[in-house]
Amino acid sequence: MARIKTGVTAHQRHKKVLSLTKGHRGTNRRLYKRASESMMHSLRYSTEHRRDLKGDMRRLWIVRINAAARANGLSYSQLIDGLNKNNIAINRKMLADLAVRDPEAFASLVKQAQAE
Repeated sequence: MARIKTGVTAHQRHKKVLSLTKGHRGTNRRLYKRASESMMHSLRYSTEHRRDLKGDMRRLWIVRINAAARANGLSYSQLIDGLNKNNIAINRKMLADLAVRDPEAFASLVKQAQAE
């Protein structure tokens, strides 16, 4: 039985790693061993940053809601508390969208939150 070499398979594996590290700097994209390490780090970072993005977006929405609420004479916490007490269930993403795109509708929500 003939011995099977791994030349073609190894070449394909190396090519795949080197193509994934396109855009990395220096030896991190040229040498297989360094590129492999760089690829593993970048894949781990991409997973972590996908998770972080959700918190970043929530923080952005809260900043936008707070700015719009203060323009209408209320703080963010007072607005959220008033909405909860009046059983108005609207998430922060929609509130931020209203604050940016439709200030009149947001102002009416603020009035409802103030009425206790």
